[in-house]
Amino acid sequence: AGTAAALAFLSQESRTRAGGVGGLRVPAPVTMDSFFFGCELSGHTRSFTFKVEEEDDAEHVLALTMLCLTEGAKDECNVVEVVARNHDHQEIAVPVANLKLSCQPMLSLDDFQLQPPVTFRLKSGSGPVRITGRHQIVTMSNDVSEEESEEEEEDSDEEEAELCPILPAKKQGGRP
Repeated sequence: AGTAAALAFLSQESRTRAGGVGGLRVPAPVTMDSFFFGCELSGHTRSFTFKVEEEDDAEHVLALTMLCLTEGAKDECNVVEVVARNHDHQEIAVPVANLKLSCQPMLSLDDFQLQPPVTFRLKSGSGPVRITGRHQIVTMSNDVSEEESEEEEEDSDEEEAELCPILPAKKQGGRP
């Protein structure tokens, strides 16, 4: 998981499998995906929980980018709270935004990263408040495809053919 955290996340369009970085071998291929995330909180839907399957071996991160009031919002304080787990795995609730149509209708969170499960609550106000971000998934696979194995074998055969044996130096007989 430490190797996965050190690698940059890529969008779905630039999905990649990394077998090595800068000449260093990574123990397993890494697949990185990023998907758009969005939900809306309102007087009708006061909370939303983002969670992933527990059996999933991938590392999931929810990176929030923006909270904003949408069409139909009243000029009132809309407090959005995030309920997640801290480093001791205890559930904590933290207000992350106080939006008001007349003075702060939106808030940029600059990739505020959370580990699922995460619950968003509209603590006060009637919204609607739109929450957007990215769901990032890092998967480390232990499967090495046959194609990759064949390529590695060909590369090692070529390297062996290029190496010449080191011969001992010949003595020159004309010098004292």
